[in-house]
Amino acid sequence: MVWLRRTTHYLFIVVVAVNSTLLTINAGDYIFYTDWAWTSFVVFSIAQSTMLAVGAIYYMLFTGVPGTATYYATIMTIYTWVAKGAWFALGYPMDFITVPVWVPSAMLLDLTYWATRRNKHAAIIIGGTLVGLSLPIFNMINLLLVRDPLEMAFKYPRPTLPPYMTPIEPQVGKFYNSPVALGSGAGAVLSVPIAALGAKLNTWTYRWRA
Repeated sequence: MVWLRRTTHYLFIVVVAVNSTLLTINAGDYIFYTDWAWTSFVVFSIAQSTMLAVGAIYYMLFTGVPGTATYYATIMTIYTWVAKGAWFALGYPMDFITVPVWVPSAMLLDLTYWATRRNKHAAIIIGGTLVGLSLPIFNMINLLLVRDPLEMAFKYPRPTLPPYMTPIEPQVGKFYNSPVALGSGAGAVLSVPIAALGAKLNTWTYRWRA
């Protein structure tokens, strides 16, 4: 039954990675820069950090090898860049989809696991906190490099949006004065229990396929 257990593990990894691509396509484009700009950034930061935490720690504990979380984040990045290329092939600019910066946060998780001599609980608490804290910071740096995002929103509206969701002038600071701080704070708190869930999924899978 070893092959069945391993197949279950790898299937979960693929599903999470593909879902990360879909989540990015739906939340990672110009919506950042519409009326809900900062609110969207906070929600997106929490979603991405928790998703990275659950998948990366699952994969890392499955192999037991520090560096696996970074490998997992690289897989998600490649998937998303392929989707970004597909949008580009349809005539949209490369800036239309903003690929999140997962890899540095995953490296911090790997580093925590390695530095604590493969301590699972330290990886969950310290690594999960670092993922939640760092991902919004790296993503904001990434977004600052996007070319005139509001112009992109008006020039290339998403075809799946209804007319009433047409981009409007952004209200920066209307909801939150510091989206990075709020995203990092909330992400740091939520990534820890989500990382614990990822670690627990390992145990459940082994028992289910035992």
